Amino acid sequence: MNANEEKIVNNIHKIIDLVKNFVKYNETIDKIAQLEEESHSQDFWGNQTHASKVMQEKDMLKSTIEPIDTIEKKLNELIDLYPLIQEENDKQLLEQFSIDLEELEKHSESMQINAILCQEHDNCNCFVEINSGAGGTEAQDWVEMLVRMYCRWAERRGYKIEILDQNDGEEAGIKSISMLFKGNKAFGWLKKETGVHRLVRISPFDSNARRHTSFASVFVSPEINQEIKIEILQSDLRIDTYRASGAGGQHVNKTDSAVRITHIPTGIVTQSQTDRSQHKNKEIAMNMLRAKLYALKLNEQKNNTKLDPKSDISWGNQIRSYVLQPYQIVKDLRTGVERGDASRVLDGDIDCYLEKAIAML
Repeated sequence: MNANEEKIVNNIHKIIDLVKNFVKYNETIDKIAQLEEESHSQDFWGNQTHASKVMQEKDMLKSTIEPIDTIEKKLNELIDLYPLIQEENDKQLLEQFSIDLEELEKHSESMQINAILCQEHDNCNCFVEINSGAGGTEAQDWVEMLVRMYCRWAERRGYKIEILDQNDGEEAGIKSISMLFKGNKAFGWLKKETGVHRLVRISPFDSNARRHTSFASVFVSPEINQEIKIEILQSDLRIDTYRASGAGGQHVNKTDSAVRITHIPTGIVTQSQTDRSQHKNKEIAMNMLRAKLYALKLNEQKNNTKLDPKSDISWGNQIRSYVLQPYQIVKDLRTGVERGDASRVLDGDIDCYLEKAIAML
């Protein structure tokens, strides 16, 4: 093998070892054997509910390790085949070997991402909230650009998007927006997008064509089910109703159907005006609040520190810069990933940033 092929083989081995460690491969094999043994007992199907749970768990565990076994088997087959190909000294076979190896590397990298995205709540839908920072119309236009970027990315993955609340700017753009992304592993893919996004460009709103810097904060939280208990005291809430703005029909705009909930201890605010029913909007806003509080709880457990939600999404936590003038570059400050085709990134081509951030978990 040449140096590049050896490098690819070593990288695949490294990914396989990382994934095995991540999914606790040996423990998973033992657990599958245990479930197999249980499923073969005579009275196993006597309790249909329990049997169904056991079979689902077994299938889930198998789906976790089968891709690892498949890639490892294919890699070993290629390595065993290489001496025979070399003996033949067939250039076409050698070229095909290199192609097959590179293709296997891509599959192994994809396997790594999928393995990492098997943590609790990764498979959930997610709420995405984007708020404009200082800068007025400039920052509000930047929020609208980010909304378009995430929506284009989501549409390509087949996700459904619901706008739960939107506060438009006076002149242009969006002051704040809350959306629900529905799809497989939506939270897993987007969870590392929480933070501040910075834009540098020649302002289309400045008659002197000066360069402006704008900021917007993104906060991503999982849509959690009612089984997860988040303690929220009624005395900690301030609930306001108001008339919905924007589209929604005459009935919406004539009644105080929109709901805003403020969680006083943390300062978290959630609101919804997506439905004509005030009761439904309150339910949506409460679900968003539960999701935000739960996301903060997860961060605190992971980092072992008490987080202030206001500082967590403040302008000091910049994660990515989008520079459009005097040159084009989009650089992620956490992972170091950077690209010069900013227009493609803003059109939703952000997988390279997401994958790298996930791989570093």
